[in-house]
Amino acid sequence: MAKGLLEGKKIVITGSRKIKELSEIIERQGGVPIARPQQGLLVQQEQEVERDILQWIENGTDWAIFTTGTGLDALLGQAERLGVRDQLIAIMRESRVGARGYKTYALLKKEGIEPIVVDEDGTTDGLMKMLQGYLFAGQRVTIQLHGQPKPSLTSFFEKKGASVLNILPYKHVAPDAEVSRRLIQEMLEGTVDAVCFTTAVQVSYLFQYIKQNGHYLEIKESFRNRVLAVAVGRVTSEALKEEGIKRVLAPENERMGAMIIELAHYYKNASTQREG
Repeated sequence: MAKGLLEGKKIVITGSRKIKELSEIIERQGGVPIARPQQGLLVQQEQEVERDILQWIENGTDWAIFTTGTGLDALLGQAERLGVRDQLIAIMRESRVGARGYKTYALLKKEGIEPIVVDEDGTTDGLMKMLQGYLFAGQRVTIQLHGQPKPSLTSFFEKKGASVLNILPYKHVAPDAEVSRRLIQEMLEGTVDAVCFTTAVQVSYLFQYIKQNGHYLEIKESFRNRVLAVAVGRVTSEALKEEGIKRVLAPENERMGAMIIELAHYYKNASTQREG
């Protein structure tokens, strides 16, 4: 790809991982990377998870739903430290299993667990769609989450008559409010061209701050007309659209590098159209 497709463009990175690598890709295209992390911190919930794992092993479950590979790995790691990993794996194998995301599916397969329900598009909505035809009245459902509660998923099962145990191996702590304030100011002033989101959590925290500080309508307008929202993949794109952001750019190949290349192509095409 030709150099300079992002020439002079100010590109915001809202992730906290691989900032250096993403910045280098942006710079190679002539762009100016601006780090404004909205990920927050992940804090391990050891005591709560220990309690939940032991409850899970003692009571069993009819369904086990796994939503992220990272969260599942953390869960198994905690079970290992408790000395009950083999017991937990045995319980999982006895349950009906649902999985969201290819990383989650791959990790389950590695443990000899074959999910009977897998999403088609990597989203929670996609997983719920695939679960729609099953009966859950009177069933016990255990959901592995990661970082944040997922009320829509919990509600899905409860409305169908299931009892739900949510397990949250890690909990997100909100990002620095000053960083969020600076990003909002830059967007309102039009001094940045695009904002790149690499997880749905970043979307959630940014819009939480926006709504708390009364800028929702202005930011929504900014995303509509001036600042381009860029998502690494379907789940993150879905989170933006749930917040009312309709103009979202996302690559087919759900990788961070591919996201920046897609952004460069977007500006190249826009420039070509203006010249034409």
